Amino acid sequence: MPENATPDKNKGIRLSASEKIALISNLSTMLSAGIPILDAVSNLIEDAKGNQKKILDTLRDDLTQGHQVNYTLARFPNVFDKVTVNVVRASETAGTLDVILKDLRENLRKQNEFSDKIKSSLLYPIFIVSVFIIILFINLIFVIPKVAMVFKSLKVTLPLPTKILIFISDLMVKNTIPLLFAVGIIVLILIYLFTQKRSLILNMFYSLPLVSDLIKLIDVTQLTRSLYLLLNSGISIVAALELTEDIAMRRQTRKVIEASKNMILGGKTFSEGLRSGKGYFPIIMIKLVETGEKTGTLDKSLSEIAEYFDYEVTNRLKTLTALLEPIMLVVVGVCVGAMMIAIIAPIYSLISQVGTVH
Repeated sequence: MPENATPDKNKGIRLSASEKIALISNLSTMLSAGIPILDAVSNLIEDAKGNQKKILDTLRDDLTQGHQVNYTLARFPNVFDKVTVNVVRASETAGTLDVILKDLRENLRKQNEFSDKIKSSLLYPIFIVSVFIIILFINLIFVIPKVAMVFKSLKVTLPLPTKILIFISDLMVKNTIPLLFAVGIIVLILIYLFTQKRSLILNMFYSLPLVSDLIKLIDVTQLTRSLYLLLNSGISIVAALELTEDIAMRRQTRKVIEASKNMILGGKTFSEGLRSGKGYFPIIMIKLVETGEKTGTLDKSLSEIAEYFDYEVTNRLKTLTALLEPIMLVVVGVCVGAMMIAIIAPIYSLISQVGTVH
């Protein structure tokens, strides 16, 4: 956070990805047209609404008091991350704010598209699981109790799966308040673990076989894209690496970034720092970084790496989703089928007994 920028009520303000892109884009367009920054902000406030207007109002007030744009951005940590703030700060020092805002807009757009790809790939599995849970609860609360009453009145000998199903149904129907209380406690424990031990839980999830490699590729994509933006704005490689440590999702990625930063400070190159990860980062990334360092075009090399791995992540997500869909359908089908058999089996047995007596 810039000097003198103290935390305030603005910390709670958030913007959606599309709103943030629109804000940066509009400001960039105004500045590119030669409109002074204060006039540009005043013009944008006229059409702004909600949190966008609050940010622009704060920006206008800060500019009037002699502060720079990066000062205001730093006051909204839930909207603008450290990378954005420092890129804007460097561009203001160099007098290239209008140019950097265009790059920032493009970077935000690519990040948003990248996030949308990941979210869309998770949509189908979440939908299938949600539908299954709804069907399960409807059966346990409304269907099973009625079927259980019929079985009890007919004194039918029930198989073990049916007994288990009826036991769970009775537990839910007859002990609703204690059950809801228990569920509430479990939810609170999960919330506590996710807020207080989030990194531990996420690292466990990121270590899963099918997820591990995908998360690493996502890390590479986000890291290289942010590094490109920072280097292109004139920030040193050491400062850029320090800023991108928070972006990394996996602990191992952060460790390699930290090691690379220390090696650069010791006179080594960035590519040598990446090699210290002992095969953690893909060799194609290391080779392109090495080439960029030799030719003095490291920022462009990082941009190319980001584009390449963006494509790789997209393909991996498609493959993973294609594999996950039939697996989930089979699992849900088996579970629903087993539940139906547990209900139908005693009925079929009863019909068979009636047929035999007849």
